[in-house]
Amino acid sequence: MDLRIFTEPHQGATYTEILAIARATEDAGFDAFFRSDHYLRFGGGDPGPGPTDAWTTLAGLARETSRVRLGTLVSPVTFREPAVLAMQVAQVDEMSGGRVELGLGTGWFEPEHHAFGLPFPPLGDRFDRLEEQLEIVTGLWATPRGERFSYSGKHYGVTESPALPKPVQPRLPLIMGGGGPRRTPALTARFASEFNTGFTTVERVAERFARVRAVCERDGRDPGELTYSVALTTVCGADDAEVARRLRETGGDAEELATQGLVGTPDAVVERVAAYAAVGATRIYLQVWDLRDLAHVELIAARVLPQLR
Repeated sequence: MDLRIFTEPHQGATYTEILAIARATEDAGFDAFFRSDHYLRFGGGDPGPGPTDAWTTLAGLARETSRVRLGTLVSPVTFREPAVLAMQVAQVDEMSGGRVELGLGTGWFEPEHHAFGLPFPPLGDRFDRLEEQLEIVTGLWATPRGERFSYSGKHYGVTESPALPKPVQPRLPLIMGGGGPRRTPALTARFASEFNTGFTTVERVAERFARVRAVCERDGRDPGELTYSVALTTVCGADDAEVARRLRETGGDAEELATQGLVGTPDAVVERVAAYAAVGATRIYLQVWDLRDLAHVELIAARVLPQLR
């Protein structure tokens, strides 16, 4: 099982605090450090220092870490033009020595778009934009050096682009995620190296994995080529009292997280992870909310990680 730390810095964190937990993630032996790509705190209230841009942050982390893989779950298509995104990600990949992965999605949190003057078209339109962005980003990266790339779509177009810079990795991993029954599986089968879903029950995860596998088979792609992953809110404590304290600080609902997250002592968390592994998950993104609680990351590394490897 591949375990990754997944953070939500838009809830209020400085770059210095993000760097500290990224280094703790690396030192503790996790495979990757991921962050969300949001510009506004959920639930209102004071976001503290304000938002940090995901790809600016990851560029810094690329130079200040050495081993962990880095990426987003997920970057909304509403935030960046596709050719600019392709350049940003390629540059951060080079800065990291080839450790970057791109999660790309439609975007969903409407208030942050209004707060920063970003367009928020209807969902069908956003899916159309997602498909075109995937065409452009992968097309730019796949164009041989010395050749040019053009694409004309309804929402985006590039003409005679030199298609530079390139990522260091020959095929930079692309993550598609969500629970949509039709377009998400279809885009996953066409473009992705990983399908991610989460924050739901084992049974629902199994259904979503099965849908993606079925679409891959329908469209002539081997479903075994994909990594199947789950993102889950994680609240772990050495004992019940510590679990309860972290749960209060997270603000999560204990009943809901009991079936849609990882909550409990290390052994309980391992048991929950095993349930998701049984339906095909080979990678888990452990969503930790308090970026300053480095002891949480260290506990999981010491008492959960060894059991799952």
